[in-house]
Amino acid sequence: MTKNLRTALVVGASRGLGLGLVRAYLAQGWRVIATRRGATKELEALSTAAGGRLVIETLDVTDEAGIAALRQRLESETLDLLFVSAGVSNAKTAKAADVSTEAFASEMVTNALGPLRIIEAFASLVPASGVIAAMSSILGSVSGNTGGGNDVYRASKAALNSLLRSFSARNREHSLVVLHPGWVRTDMGGPNAAIDIDQSVAGMAEVIASRAGKPGCVYLDYRGKPIDW
Repeated sequence: MTKNLRTALVVGASRGLGLGLVRAYLAQGWRVIATRRGATKELEALSTAAGGRLVIETLDVTDEAGIAALRQRLESETLDLLFVSAGVSNAKTAKAADVSTEAFASEMVTNALGPLRIIEAFASLVPASGVIAAMSSILGSVSGNTGGGNDVYRASKAALNSLLRSFSARNREHSLVVLHPGWVRTDMGGPNAAIDIDQSVAGMAEVIASRAGKPGCVYLDYRGKPIDW
């Protein structure tokens, strides 16, 4: 029943935008493989309602062995979309010099190195007609950083962007989309953010669809507007 459906792997789907992406692609008739770090009632409820179109896997993006094991389990898959949504913002102090070495390293590994490792591991499952996407932020724009603040988060997203540019330079056949979801009302974005999850996800899904089969690396917001690196 699910053999001929388009398939998306959404990494970091426990809540927020990742969970919203799973909902959106299921609503569009896709088959979705969603990863989580621990049990989540929302994903389990979606799985029950999806009639076999949602597969749930457990993964921590900082776990190299876990990434390798998941890659082995999904060896026979063809992914029309690989979307890495995982990320944290733990080091809230404005100045990086005031953050502990451990907090700095943890945020860098989760937001930059982990997503790159996943993309390196799974890119071979994405055909030329598919899309690889990663959740970045406008705060990752080096040229756009005119106000400072959130130093570590900014640095982690700038590092992610740089790593993805390097990946794209080595793998020019892939369509790679680096996405800013907007300022969204999530646990990270806060209750006063400008847009809700559904609006952000709908926009990102349209951007991804527009990039299918188009090689190269682009840095766009959820409306498809280019962002300066």
